[in-house]
Amino acid sequence: MAAFRGHLLRLTRTRALTGGQPTRAQSVAVLGAPFSRGQKRRGVEHGPKFIRNAGLIERLSGLDYAVHDFGDLTFRYPESDEPYMNVQSPRTVGGANEKLAGAVSRAVGAGHTLVMLGGDHSLGIGSVAGHAQQCPNLCVIWVDAHADINTPVTSPSGNLHGQPVAFMLKELRDKVPVLPGFSWVKPFLSCQDLVYIGLRDVDPGEYHILKNLGIQYFTMRDIDRLGIQRVTEVALDHVLARKQRPVHLSFDIDAFDPSLAPATGTPVNGGLTYREGIYITEEIHNTGLLSVMDLVEVNPGVGSSQAAVEATASLAVDVIASSLGQTREGAHGVVDQSPSAKDHEDEQDTEQLCL
Repeated sequence: MAAFRGHLLRLTRTRALTGGQPTRAQSVAVLGAPFSRGQKRRGVEHGPKFIRNAGLIERLSGLDYAVHDFGDLTFRYPESDEPYMNVQSPRTVGGANEKLAGAVSRAVGAGHTLVMLGGDHSLGIGSVAGHAQQCPNLCVIWVDAHADINTPVTSPSGNLHGQPVAFMLKELRDKVPVLPGFSWVKPFLSCQDLVYIGLRDVDPGEYHILKNLGIQYFTMRDIDRLGIQRVTEVALDHVLARKQRPVHLSFDIDAFDPSLAPATGTPVNGGLTYREGIYITEEIHNTGLLSVMDLVEVNPGVGSSQAAVEATASLAVDVIASSLGQTREGAHGVVDQSPSAKDHEDEQDTEQLCL
C-alpha cells in the first residue's frame, strides 16, 4: 500500500505540472553521430543509418511531431592519435565529442526535443555536455548493461566508451586526468543527478566508484527482485523528487537481453525484456520532462545475420518512439463524436444505394 501511495503521489505531481497529460514538445530533432573510435569494433558507425532505415522518421511523424532530421555529423580524424595512459584514441574521441556537444546545444537551444543516434557510448560525453550547456539543472538516466564510469586509471581496456560518465561527474574531477583532446570538458554533473537502470557487467573499479560516491543504481537482480514498476518509480523519484528538471535519457541497446538486441558490440546475457525496456521509456515520457535522449551501440557489423541486424534496429526505433509518446494502448487521436447505431444504419443504407 505504501508503494502504491508513493506512485500515486508521483503521478499526481506530474499531472498537476502538465495539466493532466504528459507535455509534448512541438518538434523533435534527430541527429546522427556515426562514430566508432570509442571502442575497437568497427561497424557501430553505421548504427544511425540502420535505425533510420528501420522507419524512425516515419514512426515519429506518426506521433504528430514536427520532425527535423538534421542528418549525420561528419567527424575529422587526427593523423596521429597514440594512446595516452592506456586510453585509446583520446584526440579522436575528444574532438568528436566536442563537435557533438555544440550540435546538441544548438538543437536544444532551438527548442527541439533531441534524439541522438550513435555510434558508440563514448558519445555520451558530448551529448550530455551539450545538453547541460542549455540546461545546467538536468538529470541523467543511464540505461545500460555497463556503468561506463571507469576512469582512465581504472579502465581495464582503455576504451573510452566505458568511461563517459567519469568525465561528467564533479566528484571525480580529481580522478580523471586531462587527456589530449579533452581540455574542453569540464565536469558538470553531481552524483545525485544520475541513476542507472539495467546494470549487470560492472568492473571492479566501477563498483568501487559507485559505492564510494553513493550513486543510485539498479542491477538486473534488483529488477528481478523488485519488479520494473518499482525500480522505475524509485529511479524517477531519485532524480525528480527534489525538483522537476530536464531529463537526459542515455539508452544503450545492450541494456536489452542479447536475444532481443544481438547486433551490439558488448552483449551481456540476462538483460531487459522487451516489456521492461518499453515500460522504462513509457514512464520517462509520462514525466513530460524528456529533453534529450541517446540511442547508442547498434552495430550492424557484428550481427550474425541480416535478420539480427534488422531486429536490433527495429528495437531501437521502438525504444525511441516509446520515449516520445508511442503507447501500447493504441492510437490516441481525438475523436469529435463517437458514431451512433443510427449512423451505422444510415451508412448501410447509403452502401445499398451505391450498389
